[in-house]
Amino acid sequence: MRYIIAILVAILSVFNTSAQKGDAQSVSLAAESAAVDNQTLWQSGNQAYIDGDYDKALSLYTAIENRGMYSAKLYYNIANTYFKKGVLGYAILYYNRALAVSPSMEDARYNLEIAEAQTKDKIAVVPEFFLNRWVKSLKSSASCTTWSIISLVFFALALASLLLFLLGGALRLRKVGFYITLLSLLLFVITTAFAVSSRNDIIKREHAVVLSSAISVKSSPDKAATDLFVLHEGTKVKILSEVDGWYEVVIADGKKGWTESNHIEKI
Repeated sequence: MRYIIAILVAILSVFNTSAQKGDAQSVSLAAESAAVDNQTLWQSGNQAYIDGDYDKALSLYTAIENRGMYSAKLYYNIANTYFKKGVLGYAILYYNRALAVSPSMEDARYNLEIAEAQTKDKIAVVPEFFLNRWVKSLKSSASCTTWSIISLVFFALALASLLLFLLGGALRLRKVGFYITLLSLLLFVITTAFAVSSRNDIIKREHAVVLSSAISVKSSPDKAATDLFVLHEGTKVKILSEVDGWYEVVIADGKKGWTESNHIEKI
């Protein structure tokens, strides 16, 4: 009887292993097929853009995005296509999304400046302390992933220099190890802070772009409230809070108020 049970268990395990292999192969084939489809859509979209068929190019690019795929290049191409179509709000939105993924993408930054120069709202920026500007500029020079990698490099350097301090025979070597450890730890803390801050910016999505041709910013989240000022397509705002389909927003000169959420889209 024991032999029969053992044989049955062996047979079942063989069938189970075969089924698992079959499932794994099916998943692998499906993933490979999706990758091929995305590559085909990408190449077809690029060709449509070159041919000047911007409607087709946009539908192909957004088909990739709707599959949950994203990249700085994809957002950049979508932005360029919207710009060619004369849809300024969405062009600025996607240039900003490209820069959120890859802050060092100079082509996207350059094209964004051109697009923003065509917006109707010329908002004076509130002066900022030079050190704050410098820190923000430095943080935006690299992505969250890049800052994370840099911070790990400094941490590894700190550990190596700590070993030099602890195990170095000569006093001079120990001094070098001590100072390099302190400097590495300081840079590790700074780069980690940049990585965390960049990640929070992506998660919180505090900034948005006006997509309607013109919107009224009101004193409270109520259609009957007083109009404070008007914003036009392409203007970038910062979202402070949200209440029942309304966003409290602030613009670069410090003015703030409420607007309906369907008029703007988060970056």
